[in-house]
Amino acid sequence: MSKVEKQVESLIKKPIEEQGYDLYDVEYVKEGKDFYLRIYIEKICDESNLNNVITLNDCEKVNDIVNPILDEADIIKEQYYLEVSSTGIEKNLRKFEHYEKAINKEIQIKLFKKDEKGNKEIKGILKKISPHEITIEEFGKNVNVDISNIAQAKTIYNWEEK
Repeated sequence: MSKVEKQVESLIKKPIEEQGYDLYDVEYVKEGKDFYLRIYIEKICDESNLNNVITLNDCEKVNDIVNPILDEADIIKEQYYLEVSSTGIEKNLRKFEHYEKAINKEIQIKLFKKDEKGNKEIKGILKKISPHEITIEEFGKNVNVDISNIAQAKTIYNWEEK
């Protein structure tokens, strides 16, 4: 996470959670000439709320909560677009806790450097995570991957099973 992402997360996490949402991730990126601050949310599910679907109204509500906080803090000097969104059905894995929640789920990772088999992409079931590597079961065999070699990771939704 970048410094800006960490600062934004620390500012908005509690106010978002107080409204019944979980702050899944904060992403600050430059695409072309424009900057984007993306806030990904999920609903906190418990016995009283089993519906975890994020609606447009939820995104608007969170936008209305975080906008004044970000304006007052003024930590982002560039002009940027604020986007509040659900995590989507296939979730990006960027933090240790994201990987922890994805254990025993199918994931896809893209590597910076090819592995010993010459692959730059691995799909399989996430079996284990440690601070330095993950273990993926691919075709019945465990593959250990150094976390520093992961360029991108996400959960995979199996449309055919649903």
